[in-house]
Amino acid sequence: MYTALTIAGSDSSGGAGIQADIKTMTANGVYAMSAIAALTAQNTTGVQDVMTVTPVFLTEELDSIFTDIFPDAVKTGMIPNAELIEAASASLKRYGARHIVVDPVMVATSGSRLIAEDAIGTLKEKLLPLAEIVTPNIPEAEILSGRTIRTREDMESAAKAIFDACGCAVLCKGGHSVNDANDVLFDGNECRWYSAARIDNPNTHGTGCTLSSAIASNLAKGADAADAVRRAKQYLTEALSAMLDLGHGSGPLNHLFEVQEQCEFGR
Repeated sequence: MYTALTIAGSDSSGGAGIQADIKTMTANGVYAMSAIAALTAQNTTGVQDVMTVTPVFLTEELDSIFTDIFPDAVKTGMIPNAELIEAASASLKRYGARHIVVDPVMVATSGSRLIAEDAIGTLKEKLLPLAEIVTPNIPEAEILSGRTIRTREDMESAAKAIFDACGCAVLCKGGHSVNDANDVLFDGNECRWYSAARIDNPNTHGTGCTLSSAIASNLAKGADAADAVRRAKQYLTEALSAMLDLGHGSGPLNHLFEVQEQCEFGR
């Protein structure tokens, strides 16, 4: 069975972070493992508190995984400070981890900041050069590229700038009032656009975590970057289209929509 690892923060409400990653990886047919970098007290309305693990403990988590069940792909999400980013990067490099997808989580859907300001430089210097694909949304791409993004051409320019700085393929995600739900992948040679209709669903908690985990799952199964992104976007569209409505804020997706359909059919 193919395997994938998520290195991220835990979301106590289950919609994003480690919980969303595990659901997504499972739904996409790979065995999911996790190394928790932080605990969050979180729900659909926001993040109430964050407690980080120590760099030593994160290293021990990764040692336990890589020396026993070596992952076919790795996804990273919320790694909240420079010390933890350095620890994770060192372990990934030491073990020769493959098919690394970096979701540069900086701000939650609710607007809560999830990474220390001084950690962004470490992220760019230590983690992004290890990645096969990095998946910033518009605000994150602006920070990583140092450019303002307002148009389709701006998205392409930012993706190229991030590639030039870090050497990894860049999936610059629309959905933040630019290009509707269309994303662009720059792999160093060409810009490839992925179009999708915007789903009229206000419940978007964990969409970034879900997309990056689905990409990692498909890389683990042998897909190339372009096909992994295509399959992941289709999965995300279907999870949004299921129109799950939970909580008082921006609610979670229905990651297991296929399982739910089977259960309802069997009633």
